[in-house]
Amino acid sequence: MHFRNLEEYWSFYVNQHSKASTRRWHFCGTLAAGFFLIAAILFRWWLGFLVPIVGYGLAWYSHFFIEGNTPATFGHPVWSLLCDFKMFGLMLTGQMDREIKRLGKRPIMQVL
Repeated sequence: MHFRNLEEYWSFYVNQHSKASTRRWHFCGTLAAGFFLIAAILFRWWLGFLVPIVGYGLAWYSHFFIEGNTPATFGHPVWSLLCDFKMFGLMLTGQMDREIKRLGKRPIMQVL
């Protein structure tokens, strides 16, 4: 797929994360990766190897086993990472649901 700018890609990215649990797994992965990055800087440099493993591992798990799609990272790695940080920030501030509505997307409800 071809996108002209990050805003176009963002709309696609949100659509690829339609299930709330997918977004939660991404949030946990980004948070855990951040902790490992800080730990690598402050304590042991080799913990830095866990940053992408944990961050991408949790996110990709959600795509393969919850969302049922291919991670957007495979096609657009840089934009995907930027959008992941944006989604993390919106979730952290409680604004992700509003963003989904702004884009005209309908989150998929899940029965647990």
